Amino acid sequence: MAYQDLQAFVKVLEKKGELVRIKERVSPHLEITEITDRVCKRHGPALLFENVEGSSMPVLMNAFGSFRRMSLALEVPNLDALGHEVVDFIEAEAPNTLIKKLQMIPKLKRLNSAFPKKVTSAPCQEVVLKGEEVDLGLMPVLHCWPEDGGPFITLPVVFTKHPETGVRNVGMYRMQVYDRNTTGMHWHTHKGGAHHYRVAERLGQRLEVAVAIGPDPAMTYAATAPLPDDVDEVVFAGFLREAPVEMVRCKTVDLEVPASSQIVLEGYVEPGERRIEGPFGDHTGYYSLADEYPVFHVTCMTMRKRPIYPSTIVGQPPQEDCYMAKATERLFLPLIKKTLPEIVDMNLPLEGVFHNLAFVSIDKRYPGHARKVVSALWGLGQMMFCKIICIFDKEVDVQDLSQVLWRLGNNIDPRRDIFFMDGPVDALDHAAPLPHYGSKMGIDCTRKWPEEGFSRDWPGVIEMDPEVKAKIDKIWPKLGLG
Repeated sequence: MAYQDLQAFVKVLEKKGELVRIKERVSPHLEITEITDRVCKRHGPALLFENVEGSSMPVLMNAFGSFRRMSLALEVPNLDALGHEVVDFIEAEAPNTLIKKLQMIPKLKRLNSAFPKKVTSAPCQEVVLKGEEVDLGLMPVLHCWPEDGGPFITLPVVFTKHPETGVRNVGMYRMQVYDRNTTGMHWHTHKGGAHHYRVAERLGQRLEVAVAIGPDPAMTYAATAPLPDDVDEVVFAGFLREAPVEMVRCKTVDLEVPASSQIVLEGYVEPGERRIEGPFGDHTGYYSLADEYPVFHVTCMTMRKRPIYPSTIVGQPPQEDCYMAKATERLFLPLIKKTLPEIVDMNLPLEGVFHNLAFVSIDKRYPGHARKVVSALWGLGQMMFCKIICIFDKEVDVQDLSQVLWRLGNNIDPRRDIFFMDGPVDALDHAAPLPHYGSKMGIDCTRKWPEEGFSRDWPGVIEMDPEVKAKIDKIWPKLGLG
C-alpha cells in the first residue's frame, strides 16, 4: 500500500527500528546539523526532533539516509528490480502483436494507476495564511553550517509550468530564507525550473511557483530523479507508489500540489529580479559561493494543523543525499543499458558526490570500445557532468572499491589510457576554470588488445587452483580460524 503521507512513512520507520525520537530541546541553528551529521557518519537512523527552539513543528532528518530506508521509502525490497520496471514505465510502447498485448496487461494496469487524481480539499490546506499573515519563520528552517548565508529550505519540491506549453516541471532546488515572505530560488542553468524562468523572462512575465514541503516519500524522490523532459514527475511518483498522487489546486496560483504535503508555499518569481544567495555548505563537502539567483515571493502559505517539517543536510559524504543518488544509480542503470547494452554495471561512489566520479564495467567487444562508452555516457543527460569516468572489463566488480583501485593502478599507462574532453560541468564544480564549463577525464582501465597497439603479453591474474580451494573449504571449520 502506498504511503498516505509523510506521517505514515514515519510510523513505518519507527516500527522497523529505523527512527529515533529526540526529545532534548535543540536549535535549528547549527545544532540539528551537528547531531545529524554525526549520525550520518555512523550510518545511523532517521531522526525526529520533537522539541525545536522557536517552532512547534517537529523536524524529520535523515529519513532517506540508508539503502534500507530508500527501499522502504519506495516500498520495494530491491532497488535493482525496480530499475527494470522504470524502463518499462519510460519506454512503454503500443503493442503490435497479440502476445505483446497480453504481456502488457499488468504493465498497463500499473501505468494507469500512475496518473494523478485531482481532489478539492486537502490536509495541506487545513491552515491558510495569505498576504501579511505569511511568515516563513513559523517553520524551523535550518541554518546548517557556520558560513551559510542564512537558513535554507533543503527538501523543497518545486512546481512550475512552462509559460507557453503549460507542461509541468517538478524539481528540488534549495531556498535561502531572506525574510518572512521571500526566499532565493537556486535554479541551476541546466534545470527544468530554470528553463521555465528563462522563457517567462523572455516574455516579460512573472512565473508562478508552488513549493510542497513534505509530500509522500515517492513524490519527494521523484523531484530529484533525472527524468527525460517529456516525463511528468508526478506521474513517475504515482508509478513508483503504485497509486495516484492526489493533487489539489493552490489557493492563489494556477498550479497543483500534492494534497498530502505538510506545508505549501505559493507565490511567484519576477523577471529580471536577482538577489545574492549563499554561501551554502553543499554536497561537495565545500561551501558553494554566493551568487545572484531569482527571488521567490511567497503570497500564500498553507499547511496541516500538525505538520512535520522534513529537512536534510549536505556536506562531506556520507550524507542522506548520497543514498538518494545511489537509488537513482540503480533505478536508471537499466535505462542506460538500453542505450549502451555493453555496460555490465556502474558505481557512482559516495565520495564522488554524484557527478565527480564513475566506475563502469563493460563487455569489451572491439578496439577503442572503452573510449566509445565514455563519450556516449557524457552525452546522456546528467552524466554530462561526470568529471572522471573509469572503464573496466566485465569481470571487475565495480562496487568493490578495493578491486577497482587495484585494477586502475595496474591496468593503465597514463599517457595512452587517459584522455580529456571540454564541456559542461556541474554548477557546484569549484575547480572548473569557468562557471558551468570545464574539462572531464576518461580512463581506459580495460585489458589492452594487440589491435589497440599493445604488442606485449597481458599477464594473467593470480588465482588459486579450484581443487585446492574446494579441499580447504572442507577442512576450514577444523582449522579454528573462524
